[in-house]
Amino acid sequence: MIAHSTAKNKISEGTPYAKTMRVNGKVTFQAPSKGSLIINFKEALSLILATESATEFDIHVREELPAIVSHWLQNPKETPVLLDMSYRDKWLSVVRSHCELKVITFGFNMPKERKHPRPIHIDFSDLPFPPVAKPKFTFIDLFAGIGGFRIALQGLGGKCLFSSEWDRHAKETYFQNYGEVPFGDITKLSEKKLIENPVDILAGGFPCQPFSRAGVSARSSLGQEHGFSCETQGQLFFDVISMAKIHKPKILLLENVGNLLRHDGGHTFATIKDRIENDLGYHFFSSVYNTNVLVPQSRVRCIIVAFREKPPANWEMPTLQGEPLALGTILEDLHYDSKYTLSKKMWDGHIRRSKRNVDRGAGFTAYPKDLSKPSTTLVARYYKDGKECLIPQENHPDRIPRMLTQRECARLQGFPEEFEYHRSKVAAYKQFGNAVPVPLVSEVAKAVLPRL
Repeated sequence: MIAHSTAKNKISEGTPYAKTMRVNGKVTFQAPSKGSLIINFKEALSLILATESATEFDIHVREELPAIVSHWLQNPKETPVLLDMSYRDKWLSVVRSHCELKVITFGFNMPKERKHPRPIHIDFSDLPFPPVAKPKFTFIDLFAGIGGFRIALQGLGGKCLFSSEWDRHAKETYFQNYGEVPFGDITKLSEKKLIENPVDILAGGFPCQPFSRAGVSARSSLGQEHGFSCETQGQLFFDVISMAKIHKPKILLLENVGNLLRHDGGHTFATIKDRIENDLGYHFFSSVYNTNVLVPQSRVRCIIVAFREKPPANWEMPTLQGEPLALGTILEDLHYDSKYTLSKKMWDGHIRRSKRNVDRGAGFTAYPKDLSKPSTTLVARYYKDGKECLIPQENHPDRIPRMLTQRECARLQGFPEEFEYHRSKVAAYKQFGNAVPVPLVSEVAKAVLPRL
């Protein structure tokens, strides 16, 4: 459970924040020490990027510089990713000089000379999910999306050392919530030593399109192969293997679609299991979960856990307990004339197509949901017409249903109320449709963390 205080004070030199982040009742985001030079993370990021604007970098480093600097600001004692220690020292000096100039009084009194440089405190207090100050474990967040893994693991006391996500809009949402720009193309990084610190967990939902039923049927109709042999996305699993070989995490925590076990007659899953067990030498476990007892949505996911060290003989994947949750419990109170109500033309089209599909025995109907039951699976295409989850509106003159709001989609995936979704409605719907349910990651992580 993550709680945030709502009070905020103006932060000045030596002034502690009022805002704190609590994990299980413990403050994990602490006030700056007395005498620290304080700078907001966005200001520090802009300052360093401006300082390096004329520096000649390798083209890949130049492209990734916002990610490099934003990662370093969350770990300023460490060497910046893809660079050397000299940049750490340079950036600390730039930030320190900037902060010292800001505290010069109007009387032009220069700061007092000190034997030791004043400590620098990077201020993340205005973030929904600031980094954990005293972590219990560390993790890497691959194929990060909008941070479903990050919220869950950070909420359990973890510190993210590296994140990667290729989609531009998802990277914007990630930065908005965690103050970190994820690195982009993981294929250019997976064979490099990126961080020096020990990694406890390598987490990520490696892209599932090649393994989904919709993706398989679409490619089969074109006479193409699928699975690992068809698309670039299908190959990205092997970048997970490469990173695990280099960084040697104690635990792999991976997620994919529930259909993964059956894809290609089981060959795809067998390949994944073989690579983890034989290439890495890890101990492999997996389970398929319907998350409808954690969130009001029937979302079936395959979770893979692998340990570098052999776990106790009686260790098993956790089971989920409880009754399916009702969709109605996460709905906002909206008037029927809201911008989420379908147009009459779209609704009439849904009715015609649904009737045609029922008559020929096909699925994909578009009827309003029973609010006493879980929703069907939220998908990335939901923004187009909302047919996967239509909310009945009995008080509408024509009883035309509406789509879920962005906040309702966030709740459907178990994201906290503090989570800030993307300003683009289309991008927000896509991102929630691709997200992992946060409570599912939390439940599995609670079972594996004692093995650290």
